[in-house]
Amino acid sequence: MTQAARPDFATALEQTGLLAALAAFDPHVVGTPPPGLDLPASDIDIVCCAADDLSFTTLMWDGFRHEQCFGLRQWRFGERAVVASFTAHGWPFEVFASPRPVAQQAGWRHFRVETRLLDLGGAALRRRVMARRLAGAKTEPAFAQVLGLAGDAYTSLLDLEEFSDGALRRLIAAAEG
Repeated sequence: MTQAARPDFATALEQTGLLAALAAFDPHVVGTPPPGLDLPASDIDIVCCAADDLSFTTLMWDGFRHEQCFGLRQWRFGERAVVASFTAHGWPFEVFASPRPVAQQAGWRHFRVETRLLDLGGAALRRRVMARRLAGAKTEPAFAQVLGLAGDAYTSLLDLEEFSDGALRRLIAAAEG
C-alpha cells in the first residue's frame, strides 16, 4: 500500500483493533494525525498506563507480533517504559506504555497543549506550524518556533499548560505580529 493510498489514521486505527485490545491500559491517541499536523512519514502514537509491563508486553506480542516491522523495547532508565512498534494498513504505529497515569505523561500533556493552541489559534496557527513541520521541524519545536518560545521546546510547551485561554490567545497574537 502506498503512502497516498493509505487510509486516514482513524480507519487504520480501527482496522488494527488496537484501541480495543489496549482497553485495560487506558489508551489515548496522541501525535500529529488527530489535529491534522501529520506528514506522509508520520506515525500513529498511542500512550498507555501499564503498571504491569509484562501484561502489556504479552498483549502486544500475542496480538501484533505478526505485523510488519514489529518491535518491542524497554527504556533502561527512569520509568522504564515499554514501547511497541509495528506497521499496519500503511501506517507506522508506536505504542508507549508507562507505569504513570496517562494524564501525567509528557506525550499526552504535549498533545493537550498543542490541540488547545490549535483550537485557539485556528487555521492561521495551523498553517504556520505546518510550514515549520514541512521545513523539517518536529511538532513541539515547530510550535515553539512559531510562538517564539525560548529554551527547550518540550519544556516550554509544557509550561503553557497552566496558561488561561486569554493568555494563550495573547501569546498567539504576539507571535503573529
